[in-house]
Amino acid sequence: MSTLIKEDILVELLATTGTGFEEVRAAGKQAFQVQGFPTNKSEEYKFTAITKKIEQSIQNFAPAAPFTVTAEEVNANIFEGYAGDVLVFANGHFAPALSSTIEGVEVSLLSEKSSIALGSIAKPEKDPFCALNQSSFEGGIFISVPKKAQIQKPILLLNFFKATAGQVIQPRVWIEAGDFAEVTFINHSVNLSDIPYFVNKVVEVKGGVNTQIRYYKLQNEGKNVIEVSNIETDIQKDARFTSVNISLSGEMVRNNLTLNILGSNSEGNMYGLYLLNGKTHVDNHTNVDHTVPHCESNELYKGVLADNSRGVFNGKIFVRQDAQKTNAFQQNSNILLSDDAVVNTKPQLEIWADDVKCSHGCTTGQLDEEALFYLQARGIGKLQAKGLLLYAFTGEVMDYITDQSFREYCIAQVQDRLGSNL
Repeated sequence: MSTLIKEDILVELLATTGTGFEEVRAAGKQAFQVQGFPTNKSEEYKFTAITKKIEQSIQNFAPAAPFTVTAEEVNANIFEGYAGDVLVFANGHFAPALSSTIEGVEVSLLSEKSSIALGSIAKPEKDPFCALNQSSFEGGIFISVPKKAQIQKPILLLNFFKATAGQVIQPRVWIEAGDFAEVTFINHSVNLSDIPYFVNKVVEVKGGVNTQIRYYKLQNEGKNVIEVSNIETDIQKDARFTSVNISLSGEMVRNNLTLNILGSNSEGNMYGLYLLNGKTHVDNHTNVDHTVPHCESNELYKGVLADNSRGVFNGKIFVRQDAQKTNAFQQNSNILLSDDAVVNTKPQLEIWADDVKCSHGCTTGQLDEEALFYLQARGIGKLQAKGLLLYAFTGEVMDYITDQSFREYCIAQVQDRLGSNL
């Protein structure tokens, strides 16, 4: 256990029993007690002092209670033109009365599905926050898309967060898609409290043969929020998984995204965008594990940083010995708008196979002064010219969002930020 956070303040949280999953919770607690909170000596959290930030901002480790969300609040936070289904959550607890009944999809409380292999994808021994969630999550939701189901409308996971006295919110989601199924999820969070609180989220996604799964996430919560998100996905033969992760706000945010490619002829795509200002700190850790031959992965993360903000990108691609004929590509590009903004980027490749095509790279720089001068020479103001160049840089990521209403909402949010140059 880290000496920065005393064990006695974790007693109430670790004692949370929830409903069901007794053995799973016990395994999570044990894994957390072995790892403890990460210190500055932890390689995985080398540039993100999240333990210190939690110690400074979180007064207790009691779980935040569920609360009542109104229909008006739900309607006010659905994107204009959105035509999909909505599942509503309050502090991680499912609100069925405000949620859609989705034709062809099973939606249940996790407490009703104690037989599922919770923690078998997002393994608690791999990350201390994943272990902490597994030991003490409350509520949680189970979503199952049956075999051959083609869910044409997206499913919006609309999360409302509200806490007092710096409490802890631990959402837990299990998603499974049967063979030949297709589905799109949009994860959007709404902050209803200015008080600092800690969100520790775990999402496990289990994809079958020839599944098509899209998972989009917009992180735009309050400036005082500390958040850790663990999203881990298994896909089988002939499957495709696409993730788009956009981070715009928060005091300190850690996004862990892992894709395990377990069947041949599969494809994984990870795209990310982070626009940071003030003292916002966002850390993106991605992990693609190629275990079988004839698969492909594509990864592109872009960042724009201003003021005293800090970004971290650590992307890992593993190509196992049996994963011949793998194509894996990774790129991280950043623009710094301030001398005080910092980005630490570390793309990584670990290859044990010999017949592969793999590449990775990173770039960090400032706006092109010649392009800026060119636009200003044609009567465009400096602020607007910067905004146009920045949008040209970031727009590629949002092009990968297939739902038009959500894509337009993200574009509007990004343009608003870039128009003021953050």
